[in-house]
Amino acid sequence: MDIKAAVTHDKGEDFKIEDVQLDEPKHDEVLIKIVATGVCHTDAVARDQDVPVPLPAVLGHEGAGIVEKVGDGVRTVGPGDHVVLSFSSCGHCENCHTGHPAYCLEFNKLNFGGIMNDETKRLHQDGKELSTFFGQSSFGTYAVANQRNVVKVDKEVDLELLGPLGCGIQTGAGTVLNKLKPKFGESIAVYGCGAVGLSAVMAAKIIGCSKIIAIDVHDSRLEMAKELGATHTINGKEVETVEEIKNITSGGTNYAVETTSVPALAVQSVQALKPLGTSAVVGVTQETEFNVFEDIMAEGKGLVGAIEGDSVPQVFIPQLVEYYKEGKFPFDKLVKFYEMDEINQAFEESKEGKTVKPIVKFNG
Repeated sequence: MDIKAAVTHDKGEDFKIEDVQLDEPKHDEVLIKIVATGVCHTDAVARDQDVPVPLPAVLGHEGAGIVEKVGDGVRTVGPGDHVVLSFSSCGHCENCHTGHPAYCLEFNKLNFGGIMNDETKRLHQDGKELSTFFGQSSFGTYAVANQRNVVKVDKEVDLELLGPLGCGIQTGAGTVLNKLKPKFGESIAVYGCGAVGLSAVMAAKIIGCSKIIAIDVHDSRLEMAKELGATHTINGKEVETVEEIKNITSGGTNYAVETTSVPALAVQSVQALKPLGTSAVVGVTQETEFNVFEDIMAEGKGLVGAIEGDSVPQVFIPQLVEYYKEGKFPFDKLVKFYEMDEINQAFEESKEGKTVKPIVKFNG
């Protein structure tokens, strides 16, 4: 079928809205009419080839839409269902079988390798194949995804709003709720107040952390962090962050979430922990230098990576929707909507910090 999609042809180029051909869904696959898709930093690093994805490609991995057709073997959703699209996983490796599909042994191939689960492609243009992203390529008017990517959601909630639950917001909230699992009354520091960091702040408030410290360099984002549940805020340009956190907490936090991809902040997130504390890094952070003895081993600290909030999307995303309906997870305060032809503006305003979480409407 013919669709409109935002195509990435070469490294760092602007997205181009063009005609593309999309194949019919195969076994275990679902055809979705995309309503809106969140803009995520991972799309930007794929466009810029900081994470290599075969080009040309149709990016987009926070899609939300309506099921139009299902292939053989699909039992989880049907035509007319409202769905959110999340990451791809194989479903048959040890980590998938034990409830950790975000650590699927084929995660990189299925999400960044440009192919679907059967190792073929669904998108074409002028007789040439286009790469798929995260098994969905939701920067288009329609997408085909494996049913493992597809999460049925409540029709009572505005579908245009829900796409970011598929990656960024799931990552921030899930890192707290699923990975770190702080106890009521414990403390946490969140580095970076973008969509991922602010989702972590909201999750920490749900748990009942006694001190939720948000760190950023933009006062507007720190104000939003306060509104969403931060008990303390730190502008990293104005004070020495590690010292300030230890003063606030009388020695350091139990946990930290580092979202910025800045190596120096990954180090700070560990140094500002109390003994036996744990920091989870979720940003695409490059080479970073630690003094393993002083920063980690001598005080029994932990440094862990967290992918997609260690979530099972079909379980976790509906939970986040329920928290939202109950007023406990107001992620709608983070978003700004853009039309399809404004996609490059959405990326630019996200980079500049003008918008926390852009959402592009594809069938609006």
